[in-house]
Order: sequence, then C-alpha cells, then structure tokens
Amino acid sequence: MALFAGLSPLAAGASSTVSNIRIGVHPDKLRVVLKTDAKLPVSAFELADPYRIVVDLPDVTWRIDPADGERATGFISGYRFGLFVPGKSRLVFDLKQPALVDKAFHIPPTGGRPWRLVIDIKAVAGTVFAARAAKPPPAPEQSSGARAAVFVPPPRPKPEGAQRKRVVVLDPGHGGIDPGALSRGRGVREKDITLAMARQLRDELVRRGRYHVVLTRDHDIFIRLRERISMARAAGADVFISLHADSIRNRKVRGASVYTLSERASDREAADLAAKENKSDVIAGVDLTGESAEVTNILIDLAQRETMNHSAEFARILVHEMSRNTKFLRKSHRFAGFAVLKAPDVPSVLVEMGYLSNSRDVSQLTSRTYRAGLAAAIADGVDGYFASLRDGR
Repeated sequence: MALFAGLSPLAAGASSTVSNIRIGVHPDKLRVVLKTDAKLPVSAFELADPYRIVVDLPDVTWRIDPADGERATGFISGYRFGLFVPGKSRLVFDLKQPALVDKAFHIPPTGGRPWRLVIDIKAVAGTVFAARAAKPPPAPEQSSGARAAVFVPPPRPKPEGAQRKRVVVLDPGHGGIDPGALSRGRGVREKDITLAMARQLRDELVRRGRYHVVLTRDHDIFIRLRERISMARAAGADVFISLHADSIRNRKVRGASVYTLSERASDREAADLAAKENKSDVIAGVDLTGESAEVTNILIDLAQRETMNHSAEFARILVHEMSRNTKFLRKSHRFAGFAVLKAPDVPSVLVEMGYLSNSRDVSQLTSRTYRAGLAAAIADGVDGYFASLRDGR
C-alpha cells in the first residue's frame, strides 16, 4: 500500500474538478498527470488478481470523456473514474503487468496552467508487487457528515394481509466509478441509462398505488454487488429488478432479454455477460481477497430452488408484457450465474434493455418517451406476476 503524506487537503466542504488525465511513456516509468483546479489530497494502493492501482481522491467533478480510459498506454490497459463512496472519488488503473506507484507530487499553477497532480508508476517484479499488495488497503472513509452509501438493517418481516403494498426493489446497474458499457461515438454510459430508467419505472409503479418502491441507488454512486442484494432483503423485497444495457462487438445485434439465476448458463453469450457483470466490484478497485466463498462464488444453493422458480415465472410474464413494444433477442429469457441475483428469498430478474453498441437501441434508450413505454410494460409485468401468485398459477 502506498499512502502519500504531506499533500495538503482541501478546506472542509470544498470541491474540485479534474479536467484532464494524460499518461506519458518514459524509459523507466509511466507518468500520469491530472489537471485540477485545486491541490488535491491523494492516497493510492495496489491490488492483484487482476493487477490494479487504485488512486483515491476527495469527491471531485470529472470533466473527462469516459472513452479516454479505454485506450491502452504502455503497461496500463485502461482506467476508470467516478464516485466511490460519499466524499471520495476513485481512479482505477488496469495493469498488464505488476507495477507500483513510485511517487506522487503536485505542480502549482504557472504560466496559465492549472494545478497538476503527477503520479509516477514503475513496472516491478511480481514478488515486489506481491509484497506491497499484501498490505491491507485503506478502509473507505467518508467526508464529515456524509451520508453512508449503504445502510443495511436486518431483513424486515413482510406484513400479512392482501392490502399491504408489495415491495419492489429496482437496481440501476453500475454507477459511480463503474460506468458499465459505453456506446460508440455518442458517449452514452450504461450507468446513466439504468438510473434514468429506474427513476421512470419507480414513478410508474408508485403511480399505480400498489407498490412501495426502493432504488439501490438514486444518484451516480458505486454500490457493491453484495450490498445491492442486502438492500433488497433489508427492504423486505417481494421482487428485485436489476436494469442493464450491454455492449458487444457486433453493432447489428439489438434487442432486450431477461435473465434469471442458474448454476448453468443457457448459452455462451449469457455466461460471458454474467462473468462481465460479476466483475463490477473488481472494476471499482474493491479488494476481494477477504471475501467468503458465499460472496465470490456463483454456486446455487438448494434453498434457492423455489425462489428461482418464482423468478423464472416473473421473467416469463415480463417478456410477454415487454414484447408488445420492445424488440427481443431470439432467446428472450436466458439463464446465468449473476451475482446480483443471488438473494435466496427474493425472486429476482436482470433486464438487459438493449445494446449500447447498436445505434437504434441507443436512440430508444436515450428517449424519455421510449423509456416511459418500457416502464409501463415492465410495470404491467409486475402486476401480472403478483396476479399469478393470487391466482395460484
């Protein structure tokens, strides 16, 4: 772990902007330069499996194109940035090989240039990296008075009686430092699409007067996969709907699909998608070395069988209702080991609303009018699912 002392913090309540990130290749190192409008406190640490360098900053505004982080430079294969917890932003570099932060320093404004934060990264032997990365990373801290990113009380018992409002938990995929998929050319980020859709779907469900709706996130912040599950259980969720929008190489492929949990993926594409989605915590620079097998494995317990059956029925009804105004892939209902669907007692589905790699899907998903129609269809599916429970189907 590398912590940099002596870098003066901002005044309490102050905020700053990062307007540019440049990576320069030198014979003995890579030099990362962040242009900022203030002198920023910074800390950094390394993570293995895969190799990453994590840089923590105060809550800053990022004026940077996310697509810039997809370009490899030297042994840095890419980077991501965004809000990690209230009061803390995070920048994560993916590495092709072991490397460590050698030093960090500030260059004050001069000649019309803004503040610059300089971070030098050097390639090292695997043994050297392992020795540094073995030290625990700093615990997530929050600015004074900041609201906790997640509060998870014990599971709330569900009241009896037909008159109670059903609890629907909506999970806008990705967020904060984890942008999810990116469109090509237009800079549309999955995390923005999913949040916009979740808000419209919440409003539609609330309008019907039969549901209490909870969002796992209501703004652009990172939420760990296991915390999304815990929030659903703590809310006493009757159903859990995770919203996503993927991106693939073939730009011609378009259409929605609905996924439910299974220990065996229905096809290779489903397996690949689940593997990608399950890396959200890795993308955000979370240390998973101390996690239990219950969190990190995608094995299905027998206790989940009844829940999985309910999930499959919910998915079937959703596909039926959504297909009235939404194009679906040929295999509309698919199965895979999504970590976010692992709540053992909450019927859960993951809705892939379309592909950000397809221009027509992007046009639809960025249209508030289209999303309103999609929200109504999903709400009809929720209505239909609970009706099927009353009818004993």
